[in-house]
Amino acid sequence: MTKDVLSGIVVGIVALPLAIAFAVASGVSPEKGLITAVVAGFIISLLGGSRVQIGGPTGAFVVIVYSIVEMHGLEGLMISTILAGFFLVIFGLLRLGTLLKFIPHPLIVGFTSGIALVIFSIQVKDALGIDAGGVPSGFIDKWHYYISNLGDANWAAIGITVVTIGISLGFKKITSKIPGSFIAILGVSLFVFFADVDVATIGSAFGDLPTEFHFVIPGIRWEMIHTYIGPAITIALLGGIESLLSAVVSDGMIGSTHRSNTELIGQGIANIVTPLLGGIPATGAIARTATNVKNGGRTPVAGMVHAVTLLLIMLFFGSYARLIPLSCLAGILMVVAYNMSEWKSFVSILKGSVFDILVLLVTFVLTVLVDLTVAIEVGIVLAALLFMKRMADAGKYSDNELDVDVIENYSSIPKGVGIFEISGPFFFGSARQYAEWMKASGQKHKVLIIRMRHVPFVDSTGMHNLKEAIRNVERGGTNVLLSGINGSVKKELSQGGVFELVGKNHVFSNFGDALSEARKLVIA
Repeated sequence: MTKDVLSGIVVGIVALPLAIAFAVASGVSPEKGLITAVVAGFIISLLGGSRVQIGGPTGAFVVIVYSIVEMHGLEGLMISTILAGFFLVIFGLLRLGTLLKFIPHPLIVGFTSGIALVIFSIQVKDALGIDAGGVPSGFIDKWHYYISNLGDANWAAIGITVVTIGISLGFKKITSKIPGSFIAILGVSLFVFFADVDVATIGSAFGDLPTEFHFVIPGIRWEMIHTYIGPAITIALLGGIESLLSAVVSDGMIGSTHRSNTELIGQGIANIVTPLLGGIPATGAIARTATNVKNGGRTPVAGMVHAVTLLLIMLFFGSYARLIPLSCLAGILMVVAYNMSEWKSFVSILKGSVFDILVLLVTFVLTVLVDLTVAIEVGIVLAALLFMKRMADAGKYSDNELDVDVIENYSSIPKGVGIFEISGPFFFGSARQYAEWMKASGQKHKVLIIRMRHVPFVDSTGMHNLKEAIRNVERGGTNVLLSGINGSVKKELSQGGVFELVGKNHVFSNFGDALSEARKLVIA
């Protein structure tokens, strides 16, 4: 319990600058981010299906919230968020939590990287300290605007942005207990105040921040409700995907298993209640959840303490938030954008199959240049069509191309050796389930042989989940061996880093050789 309380306090401090920054980047006032972190953070920890999940505003929502506010105003955002909350509750009650795990990995990386680039672009105005208004909403128009107004840049703002980025990235070399973003926002704000630096601040842009909650019911015009369905579904899908991804990551860190449908219901209730108190959409935050785990959080108490910590900061120190320079927040969000860009995964997928590359690039380009809702819709349809194409191509494999093992009798398997066989394509529809089965099988044995003789192809989602499963199994002290991989799959696994992960000496062309190695490892 003590570790949970201490972890909650640390995560509350970590969440403070992020909650403010995400709100400002979303086009709403800073206190809405704090309200979201407090209210949604408490509800998600109390009612969600993960023991260590930390909820609140996240970077993934910045783009969609910004566009909703631009098109429908704050009231439209409230209605869309509440509708999204009901959708999430319905998803959970219909037990659709497992279906969201079937979203292809290239699609997730595509829209996440696209969101990161859009977030970075939105921050350039404040990072440069440009005072001119009327920033275009389009990505290309926005950059044309920045280039045209470079002459109006404020060098003090640029300096603050650079210093903030430096502190945010470099402070972890001193200590990882206190986030660099918190130190940056504290130190820079004090310097700007006492040195009387002429830069835009939260106070100059938004005035004094309210330090109390107000219960507001939006005025719903039922004849207009259809205009909010699309944004609400996007918020629900995005929130559901991110919260379940965060829960899966934390499961691997603490060796637990979350309840996906309960998590969706908890997220839904949080998004129904939070807007009524002045908040914005919320979901599970991967970085803050990981921080919670690393600091010893193991129960929902940590998440609830995190929310209470933010509430106390808001009530007693919220008025000082007006001193924070907008260029400092821009620097923090640029670091956030870099961290969520998943550029390593992006590059890795570009080295894979043409099908995964196509899904990745189409989703990325549509997210940046068109709209996140369109990107997700087109990405899912495209992934399904390409999967059907790959299944048709897979039928061209002849039997002699697949591994034929010399040993078919499992009765000779020595104690301590487990066998896990994958039959059929290892793709986004089956990857998560296979990974969970592998993890469960591996925990029971000293050696786990994964047979892949009947796998015609593996996509990047399968690759991602296979590596995740292998890491989880090996973390528990189990040796992993691979056997019977056909030529094309062998090439994909090698390029994807799977062989490097298990060790090339643990990859065998047939089951007999793998079993011989397993006997040696069991005896050793």
